[in-house]
Amino acid sequence: MPAPADPELTREQDHLRASRSALTRMHDRTASLDAAAAGDWVSRQFLESAIFRRMKALQDDPTVPMFFGRLDYDPSHEDARGESFYIGRRHVSDEVGDPMVVDWRARISRAFYRASRTEPMGVLLRRRFGFQHGELTAYEDEDLLGGGTVEGYSSILEAEIERPRVGPMRDIVATIQPEQDVIVRSDLDESVCVQGAPGTGKTAVGLHRAAYLLYAHRDQLSRQGVLVVGPNASFLRYIGDVLPALGEIEAQQTTIEELVARTLARLNPTWTIRGQDKPLVATLKGDARLAAVLHRALWSHVGAPAEGLVVPRGSRRWRLASYEVDEIVAELRARGVRYGAARAMLPQRLAHGILVKMELDGDSPDDRVQDAVARTREVKRYVDQVWPAVDPARLVLRLLSDPEFLATSAEDVLAPDEQQALLWAKPAKAPGSARWSLADAVLIDEARDLVERTSSLGHVVADEAQDLSPMMLRAVGRRCSTGSATVLGDLAQATTPWATRSWDEALRHLGKPDAHVEQLTKGFRVPGEVIEYAARLLPTIAPGLKPPTSVRRTRGELEVTAVDDPVAATVSAARSLAVRIGSVGLIVPDLRVAAVSAGLSAAGLRHAVLGDGPAGIEAEEFEVPLDVVPASLANGLEFDHVLLLEPEGIVAGEADRVTGLRRLYVCLTRAVTSLVVLHSKPLPLELGAPVPTA
Repeated sequence: MPAPADPELTREQDHLRASRSALTRMHDRTASLDAAAAGDWVSRQFLESAIFRRMKALQDDPTVPMFFGRLDYDPSHEDARGESFYIGRRHVSDEVGDPMVVDWRARISRAFYRASRTEPMGVLLRRRFGFQHGELTAYEDEDLLGGGTVEGYSSILEAEIERPRVGPMRDIVATIQPEQDVIVRSDLDESVCVQGAPGTGKTAVGLHRAAYLLYAHRDQLSRQGVLVVGPNASFLRYIGDVLPALGEIEAQQTTIEELVARTLARLNPTWTIRGQDKPLVATLKGDARLAAVLHRALWSHVGAPAEGLVVPRGSRRWRLASYEVDEIVAELRARGVRYGAARAMLPQRLAHGILVKMELDGDSPDDRVQDAVARTREVKRYVDQVWPAVDPARLVLRLLSDPEFLATSAEDVLAPDEQQALLWAKPAKAPGSARWSLADAVLIDEARDLVERTSSLGHVVADEAQDLSPMMLRAVGRRCSTGSATVLGDLAQATTPWATRSWDEALRHLGKPDAHVEQLTKGFRVPGEVIEYAARLLPTIAPGLKPPTSVRRTRGELEVTAVDDPVAATVSAARSLAVRIGSVGLIVPDLRVAAVSAGLSAAGLRHAVLGDGPAGIEAEEFEVPLDVVPASLANGLEFDHVLLLEPEGIVAGEADRVTGLRRLYVCLTRAVTSLVVLHSKPLPLELGAPVPTA
């Protein structure tokens, strides 16, 4: 006979059904609102947009649990006063407005993540729920006053953390740990840097902090904006569903390349990034010293007047002597405003000087006369001579093409050999014909900010920030100059020649030197055997960094095998992994992607290829269980099972060995359950002794 139903579980299942019905009612009520009630067309457009966003936030996904926890508070708690609250991804209320589910970001929900027996925060009992396909199947109680589950371990929590995943990254609201929650709920005016080892959830923490800030400061951030900057387009597709799943659809997501490419496009829609620098040149262009070179190059255009300004008005001719103009120019430069803003002020300042002359001569001119003088042909022509307009792209083009101009601008800043390395072998005639590289576009972005201030957002999340050059960090920092930032990364995973060497240095370039650094070292996703194997590289790639530790009870699976035919062995191993539950990532050296993809296709194994893969691959990234991942795109991703081909080939694919070993460290730490390493070449010596086979 079947076991009798647990009456407590039945009650919780009833509450789940009632909550779903209440959410449907909230959605239907929003859908019934009539935007035609607005007073004018603008108000109607605004109301329609608000209704649309609200309906999108109230959409129900039956495969996602409505709530994942419950808090029973002590009657003495000043806010809860003995009530129970169900904690979920969004707020759901009944017909009279009483909460059936409380948003995980609400203040009353904080105890779900932080309460402990030493500090119960007024909670008598914390309950976690287990779900299968959106259906509530189990619960687990933790009595914070004693008894119940052993504190520090939850089988439901562990199962949720280790649950196999297919598809893009999902939220972690049910599994946020206390040390993560402290970062997530940091104040808006705080900038935070998270140094996170593989599997510590730093990306998820950054995204959940963005979601929390949008909840806690809705009005302010809706106006000012929130931006997430990731390392590449594949990574953005991987994390793209996290914020929408939490009801946040207003945050924008981009890469550093897209960010500066938009600056190029604003200057001229036909200008794009289509060139590539050698690593040494790209590193030099990313050096913070280039900011000083650009500043000097731009302001060198402001010249001393050859003669005074003469403005005819009526029968009189009014004159400003050249020394008087010099004083006006010096005053504007001393104000510290942008080049373009100061240039826009100059006509009015010159006109004011003329007005002073008129007044001394007995006239009584007013502001209208000053405006008229400022708009005269003589003043405009004079301003163009003294303070000419400068196009940021043409400024960078001239620096990279004109040895004399570069030498003058970089004197005592760059050595002669560095100046020579920056110069193009075949200079472009105009910005439209230039093959701008990413590093060039970053320089143009800097130059544009010197001419015209970049608009600041309310908050910026910069992920994999260890791979940004100083000039890239400056570009990101400009987007939050009056806001705050969440900087995410791992110095051990720095995989670019221009990568950050210390967070203090990176935060200084970002413009947030006072940001505090938080370290996450507890690995919740990467199993112990895998992280320990990868950590063999740390003494070489990051000798001062604390090794990560896995807190999972399961050790995971690790297999390192020498093979004769790498592609054939990869196809065979992929066939075995494809039948297992969860996602599979085939991480291969970039030069091997086409061969591995062809082998999989010949074997009839459906797969996707991240990035600009071979032609004929129709599957979308992360939408099929099997993804071929070029090693250069592995940052930030995770798969239940990872098949890694040719470690030494991954190392050799980078500009230097240390960078290559860091790339290998990244690739080795993408596995959640199992890691299979296949190699035909000898393994890097830094990995030490071979792993014993079972």
